[in-house]
Amino acid sequence: MKRRGRGIACMWYPIGFTASANPSAAVVKVNEDGTATLLTGTVETGQGSLTVLAQIAAQALGIATDDVHVVSADTDTTPMDTGAIASRTTYVTGNAVMLAAENAKKILFEVAAPLLGVEPAHLEAKDHKIQVKGFPQRNMHIGDVAEHARGVKGTPPIGSATFNPAVLKLDPETGQGKPFATYVYATQIAEVDVDDETGEVEVLRIVASHDCGAPINPMLVEGQVEGGISMGVGFALQEEMLFDSSGRLINPNLTNYIMPTSLDMPSVEVDIVDSYDETGPFGAKGVGEPTCVSTAAAILNAIHNAVGVRVTSLPATAEKVFAAIQAKRAQEAKLVTAG
Repeated sequence: MKRRGRGIACMWYPIGFTASANPSAAVVKVNEDGTATLLTGTVETGQGSLTVLAQIAAQALGIATDDVHVVSADTDTTPMDTGAIASRTTYVTGNAVMLAAENAKKILFEVAAPLLGVEPAHLEAKDHKIQVKGFPQRNMHIGDVAEHARGVKGTPPIGSATFNPAVLKLDPETGQGKPFATYVYATQIAEVDVDDETGEVEVLRIVASHDCGAPINPMLVEGQVEGGISMGVGFALQEEMLFDSSGRLINPNLTNYIMPTSLDMPSVEVDIVDSYDETGPFGAKGVGEPTCVSTAAAILNAIHNAVGVRVTSLPATAEKVFAAIQAKRAQEAKLVTAG
């Protein structure tokens, strides 16, 4: 008989680290056609980081994301980046990009101010224009300002910046400190069916609520969460490295190392909690690794809710779940006999 259960799991996860330096650098150049070039050492591994970094630069400069040309991960030409690790790219590299764009914009403002008859502090970048705050009709196209900066003033609008969360060493005596700059939080709820005659588990639905600061690209956040849940389902139920008596891996390929496919994915509902972080670029933090942290725990709690057994080693294969159910029945029978 299939028995249904629900389980919940909550988590918090650090973004970046502060026990040692982990800087990112960026260069932003505004071109005479109103576009911008962003140089960053970060690596795009399918998580959408380059799109987010382009959005950050575009927001700071008041242009469209499509107008930002990103040059990345080329150590010959791009500035240093610690790496796409610790879910730090949006937070750390994003801050570097934002600061570099702000520095380029500062040059544009200084050039445009006398041409528009105001102080630089009275200008804003919006809709591909450098315009007077409160008087948008007084404006210059950002490309024209960039051309004037280069060709007349001799100061091309190029901004560079680095960002490194404050390094805070742990107290060697107490072990106390602040090892990370900021944290994200999440709760996931899993709904499963467990066949108590075979131990087979089917994940029907997962609802995932994630705090990632201000979501710069909500669609990418949803994709990250869904991808993390896919990894979490595999971690919980399928993926296992098997070794022989000599310590040799015996399932080293995808024919016998079982991973979830699209057919194994449950229905997923994603709730993005918008919680502005003052230290992040435009309030953002991150959402990479945290997406799969609570999935397995929620699934195993749902299994317990369905059939009353705890599986304490992953993956929770049908064999393990059925063995736990049999052990529970045997224990119950023993108690009845003893009573």
